[in-house]
Amino acid sequence: MLSTERPADRVAGAPTRVAGSAAEVVARTEALVPVLRDRATAVDELRQMLPASVADLKSAGTARLFQPARFGGCEADMRSGVEALVAVGRGCGSSAWCLVQHITHNFMLSQWPDQGQHDIWDEDPACLVSGIFISAGGRGRPVDGGYVLSGRWPLVSGVNTSDWCLFAAHTEEEGVDVDRYYALPRSQIEIVDTWQSVGLRGSASNDVIVSEVFVPAHRTLSIRHLKGGPTPGNAHNRSPLYRTPSYCIFGVYMSAACLGIAESGLEFYLEGARRRIALTSRQKVSGYPTQQVKVAEASAAVAAARQLLFSICDEASAIAIRDDLPSDEQRAKFRSHAAFAGRLAGRAVELLWDAGASSSVYSNNPMSRVYRDMSVAGRHFTLNWDVNGSTHGRVLMGLELGDPTL
Repeated sequence: MLSTERPADRVAGAPTRVAGSAAEVVARTEALVPVLRDRATAVDELRQMLPASVADLKSAGTARLFQPARFGGCEADMRSGVEALVAVGRGCGSSAWCLVQHITHNFMLSQWPDQGQHDIWDEDPACLVSGIFISAGGRGRPVDGGYVLSGRWPLVSGVNTSDWCLFAAHTEEEGVDVDRYYALPRSQIEIVDTWQSVGLRGSASNDVIVSEVFVPAHRTLSIRHLKGGPTPGNAHNRSPLYRTPSYCIFGVYMSAACLGIAESGLEFYLEGARRRIALTSRQKVSGYPTQQVKVAEASAAVAAARQLLFSICDEASAIAIRDDLPSDEQRAKFRSHAAFAGRLAGRAVELLWDAGASSSVYSNNPMSRVYRDMSVAGRHFTLNWDVNGSTHGRVLMGLELGDPTL
């Protein structure tokens, strides 16, 4: 049974609050980098986050950075999400990929009707939420009091360790198909073990089946509320953060995870290259100008990616503080610049992979995992440069946006 108690009504089980400021949450998350790094191989083997990592990240408050303060969350600024995800990515790429879901879906849930938010956060304010927004995977049918949802969705990252999950589905409303989003507890979904992947092996990006499940109307949300404008949640969550459209900034946090992976690759490479001796010449690898140039470019790429992500956060935040909405050009720019930041992170890993030559190909070399993780991460829709770059280019050329997700 879902709890119907409100936070103020609860005596012994009052919602726990995240300790400290957003900066302190980020600092606690950064302190976990060595621990997450030590566990990365085990995460790959288990193919989901380790229980110990889930507990550590919950204790740090990482997933609650964007949760409304009235439920004990941080209501943090957008930059804090980038900093936290970069840190987790430096420790474990798969764990970072899961945390993208858990952080951003708390942000999305802030747009839900108030009763829906209470359904989810009253019982466990530290619960983890995953989701998938491929609406073609499911179908919602209106009934009295809500909807009946069925479908099968692929690539639901982090679902194995999540407590709730959000699904997009085509839903007929007044004779027209629209995309609607549904929040379901873990007990009402079936996870299908399909994630046998090259990289991000521990992200548990499995298929999920939902079979004729009733979802009350207050635990659903129309797509239009994730694209900007007033939302049911704005009446209660008044921070400028919650006036930012979800869709156009989602890629920022996907690329932040990629940036963390790239930064870990740079650390791993430098640590090995400074002591490595070339097999043929018996010279120190660090003395080769070809190596030096690759390392310099990789360093510049990760630095540029970080600043590009921060620039999106700052511009989107400034728009929200003015109680305004981003223009079509700004929406397209946010998505394409985020994708380009991911592209820069990917470029850094490619350079380091090439610089490592034959030493990188051994599975016990952490650079091997970095390369595999980045290869898979770069296949995500939000990081597809051709798709996101062309959308921005259309608008710059004076054409219509042409992207229904923005």
